[in-house]
Amino acid sequence: MTGDRVIRAVAAAVVTAVAAFAAIVSYSHVYDLGRAHGQSGTAARLLPLSVDGLILAASLVLLHEARNGRGAPALARWMLALGVGATIAGNVLYGVAYGPLGAVVSAWPAVSFIGAVEMCLHLVRSSRTVPASVPHLNGHAAPEGGAEAARKYAAELAAGTVPSVRRIRREMHVGQPRAREVRAYLAAIAGDAG
Repeated sequence: MTGDRVIRAVAAAVVTAVAAFAAIVSYSHVYDLGRAHGQSGTAARLLPLSVDGLILAASLVLLHEARNGRGAPALARWMLALGVGATIAGNVLYGVAYGPLGAVVSAWPAVSFIGAVEMCLHLVRSSRTVPASVPHLNGHAAPEGGAEAARKYAAELAAGTVPSVRRIRREMHVGQPRAREVRAYLAAIAGDAG
């Protein structure tokens, strides 16, 4: 396992733990707030999940669209902002009875949850590698250097542009036959993305 993979794995574990702890505290705050303001039983128990679940759902939609090279849907951005506002407001309102410091302390779990979720999704977004399901040259595995080249030229491939054989030879330090194989592989990826 490379150093970057170890860092990503440890960071993902820590961020997930922080998100879980913060979600539990935030859940109890919004639950108590709901109970104090007319919600009871199932409604009070599900209210916090609807708020934090909205944040997670909107973040996942944004991640999905980013990973597929598409712009973020306006609705997902609005729902993320609404969920963030609702969870922070709920936690602040819970703690405001204890003064300004109580409001800040109560808001912290919500801020921590939001930050942890977004950091975790950023790790997923930034660690994207070429998936195993990308098209293969004549049904065979990627040629040597093909996956590396796909990562290197990802932005160009997403735009439907494939680097020349000459450029691949120069930048990857490979011979003409290997460069042709890599270019054919990249062309297949670009064609599939288009």
